[in-house]
Amino acid sequence: MKFHLVTLFEEACDAYLSASIIGRARKEKKISVKYQNPRDFVAGKAGSYKKVDDRPYGGGPGMVMQALPVVKAVEKALGGETPKLIMSGRRTSRHGRKAVIVWFKPGVKQFTNKDADALAKFDDVVLVCGRYEGIDERAKKILKTLAPVKEFAVGEAVYTGGEVPALAVVDAVTRRLPGVLGKDASVEERRIASRAVYTRPETILYKGKKYRVPKVLQTGHHAKIDEWRENR
Repeated sequence: MKFHLVTLFEEACDAYLSASIIGRARKEKKISVKYQNPRDFVAGKAGSYKKVDDRPYGGGPGMVMQALPVVKAVEKALGGETPKLIMSGRRTSRHGRKAVIVWFKPGVKQFTNKDADALAKFDDVVLVCGRYEGIDERAKKILKTLAPVKEFAVGEAVYTGGEVPALAVVDAVTRRLPGVLGKDASVEERRIASRAVYTRPETILYKGKKYRVPKVLQTGHHAKIDEWRENR
C-alpha cells in the first residue's frame, strides 16, 4: 500500500513516519510513503524560490495555495496517468491500482475508524496537505476527474496545515493492515478495550500514598474483566 503526501514540508512528516510502528511497517515493505512538493511543479530556476500561493480573490487576510501546482503534484503521485473507469465502476489507474485522494477541510465529516477501514482497501492513498488560507477550490474540482476525492476533518480544531491530519490518517490506516501490529487483536477498536490500562508493579508508592491496580484485573475472570472494560 502506498501513501502519497502532497506537502510543502516533507521534513515535518517524515520524522514521525520513520519512527516506531509506522517506521517498522515502512522498513518491512508493508507500506511505502512518497512525497510530492507542489513547488517542484512551478517554473523557475534551480535553487530559486518557487511561489505556490497568491492573494485571495474577493479580498481577505492570508494567502491561498494555487490550484495547478497541487493538481500536478497529485497527478505525479498517481503515476502521471489519467485514471479510467473499469467494470466495477471504480476509477483506477492504467496499471490496475485503486486510488483515492483525501482532501482535508475543517467542518466536514470527521475521520473515523470506519473511514480508516475503508481507506485500507485502496492501493494508493493521496493526502493533500493544504497551507495558509487553504487551496484554490478549483484544484478539488480537477482532482475529482483523476480519482475519487474524500473530504475529512481530523478533530474539531483548525491546524496550521494539513500535515497533522495526514499523519493521523496514515497512522490509523497503517495499524489496520495485516501484520503491522503483529496480531489483529492489537487493534483496540476490534476488541473490548478500556481507556484505562495498567501494568506492573501492582502497587505504586508515591509521596506516601499507594496507587493499586484494580482487583478485577488480577482475577483472571475474563467475563468480569470484559464487563469492567465496557463500563470504563
